[in-house]
This record gives sequence, structure tokens and C-alpha cells, in this order.
Amino acid sequence: MPQPARRVLIALAFAASAFTPLLCARAQAQALHFVPSSQPKYAAIVIDANSGEVLYENKSDSPRYPASITKIMTLYLAFEALAEGRMKLGDQITVSPRAAAMAPTKLGLRAGESISVDDAMRALAVQSANDMAVALAEKMGGTEARFAALMTLRGQELGMHNTRFVNASGLPDSRQISTAHDIAVLSRAVMRDYPQYYSLFGTQQFSFRGRTMRNHNGLLGKMPGVDGLKTGYTNASGFNLSASAVRNGRRLIAVVMGGSSTAARDSNVEDLLLTGFDVLDRRNHGDKTASIGRNLSEPSAEGHLTRPPIGQGDAEQASVHIELANNPARHPLRPSQSEAKGRWGIQVGAFRQQSLANSQVKLIEKRFASAVGEADSKVEKSGKGYRAQFIGLGEADAREACKSITAKRMDCIVLPPG
Repeated sequence: MPQPARRVLIALAFAASAFTPLLCARAQAQALHFVPSSQPKYAAIVIDANSGEVLYENKSDSPRYPASITKIMTLYLAFEALAEGRMKLGDQITVSPRAAAMAPTKLGLRAGESISVDDAMRALAVQSANDMAVALAEKMGGTEARFAALMTLRGQELGMHNTRFVNASGLPDSRQISTAHDIAVLSRAVMRDYPQYYSLFGTQQFSFRGRTMRNHNGLLGKMPGVDGLKTGYTNASGFNLSASAVRNGRRLIAVVMGGSSTAARDSNVEDLLLTGFDVLDRRNHGDKTASIGRNLSEPSAEGHLTRPPIGQGDAEQASVHIELANNPARHPLRPSQSEAKGRWGIQVGAFRQQSLANSQVKLIEKRFASAVGEADSKVEKSGKGYRAQFIGLGEADAREACKSITAKRMDCIVLPPG
């Protein structure tokens, strides 16, 4: 959708005076399919956050219930509103009776009470507070239904072609569906488009009115390099998790949907990330055909790699063994070895506004002067946005620079030559 047309829809929704976005979302949803109750829940995908290359997938395009992973999109639109000046962190939100009546988990504010946008967003990211999801949706869209229509439209623009949102929280609704692939697309978009806010997903605890809440993502603080994103669970969805981790300047995103337990889901995601990084290391040492085995099936009760019956539901994932295979990857790779020192670079953010990209370049130059050295800074136009980059580093320097920057919970990806 052209940018001017999307802005018109957003303006109408914020005015709470038009139904066009909702009608558009309904029209788009006609081609989507509800999740059959007998369909196995498990699906997974691993992607390289830099290139978008799919390293592994298992039923990644099959429809699934996203549950609270939905809140990544709710926060994406909140970040967009903040970046464009339509909302500020200090703005106050008055909790409506509808928001206050949401089912747990929730922050528990009563109707008529107020909370800052900043605190509402933190409660959303850390506690997965359903009442705050609705409060933010009403703040930005007038009503949750109009906001959900905007979520669907924004998702379509990002490439989430098999996703439909009908609420901002992920609470059970058979019409709200997505796929592991689409969730990976969204996870990559939020760190690419709004790196200045991405660290919110890595917040391990949040205190509000004397109560401290811990993040539901058990991999935070447990697996080195993990800095987001979001968990989800309903009876219908199973245990979901979209997680991202950085190692040696490279970032991966792994999405698992329909895990059989919290522990099984977390173990599976950890295995997928670790194996993905092993693949990248092997490629970096010249094995350009290395990939994660693409034909793995879920384990049976005995732990063997056999495919479960269609009606079995989600299988236990804790004992999944991920093998490395020498199958060609789906997408062509960028060079993984430096052919000439000084041709590597780093990207420290992608922004909707050029001014924000320029500000990020200046910030990196100030805080990481020794890391970027003599590299040339530039802001590159890309589609509807702007990329903040530093070009002219050797391979080792580029990787070390990203390591220093990501250690401060800021976004950075290494750019090979070419």
C-alpha cells in the first residue's frame, strides 16, 4: 500500500471516526484459513536477521494461533507512534472499563486510573499485561477493533501475508491467526525499524507500585546473547516463543509455536539458536553449504525422529536433536570471507525518518569512536526508510565493533562486502 494511503487510514483510525481499516482487514482476511482443531500445533523457523535467509523451518507457513506474541505488533505500532511524534513516553493513558475487565495476565488497574505510555509498554513487554494491550490500542486507535485492523494492514505491508489480528492482546479468538514465518518477519522488522526501542524486549523485570514482575521469557539471562522477544500461551495455541540472540556480531531469530510446555519450548528454541550459530560459524570458515537439517520431524515418545499422527497434537520438544546437514540453503548467501580488508561495514539501525538515522550515526560516533575508527558513516535510503551505516572496516574490526555495540543492548549487524 502506498505510504500516503496508509497514513490516511491511520489518521482516520486515530480520529475514531471511520470504519474503512476494519472493512479492509475483513476483506483481506477472507483468503485466510482458521486453524483446524485437529491440526498439530508445532511449527518452527530460524532466520538470519541480517539477510532474512531461512536457515530452518518446520511447518512455518501453516496457520497457528499467535497468543501473546501478538503483542510484538502492538508494540511495533506504539514504537511507530513514538518515532513519528504522535505519542510520547510520558503521555498518560486512562484505563477504560473494557481494558480493566481483560482476563489475566494483567497489571490490574481499575477503570478510570491512569498510567504512562512508558509503564504500559513495559508491562506489555515484561508481564504480557492484557489490560495494558487494550489501553494502548484504545490510546492509538480509538477502539481496539480499529487498532486491530491497523495491525493487520501494517502486517500486510511488512510481508505478513498469512496473518490476521482481531485484538491487541492475543487472548483467544479463532479468527486471530498467524504463522511462524510471519512472526519471524515481524520480529525482524521491529529490530530493524525501531532499534532505539528494541531493548524493551530484553527487560528482565518491571516494578510498578511496589510490585516487581519478571519477564516470561526464560531464555533472558540464561542463554548468552538472547535479548528478546516475546512468549505466548493459550490452550489452543500451545507454548509459543519468538526469541532473538546475538553471537560474534551475528543475529538470529527463532520462532517456535505450539510447544508442549514452557521448558520444552525454551529448550527447543535454545537448540535451534545454538545450531544456527554453528551453521554460521561453519560458513565463516569456508563451508558455504552448511545448513540446519531441513527435514527434521518431531520426536516420538521414545525420542526417535518419526512423524506423529496428524491428530496427535503438539509433541514433546525437549529431546529434539538438531543435526547439521550439507544441503544448499534456500537463499543465496553473501560472501562470508573478506576478499579485501576495508570493504566490510556495519549497520546500526533502520529508521522511517532520515533525521532519526542521522541521530543514530552521531550517537554511535560519540559512544563508540574507538570501535568505528576511520570508517565512513552514511545514511542510505532503502525503500520507505533510511539505514544508518559505517563502511570501510576490515572483517575483524566490523565484527568487533558490532560486538561492542550489541553489548550495550543496541542493534548492530555486520555487512560483508558486495
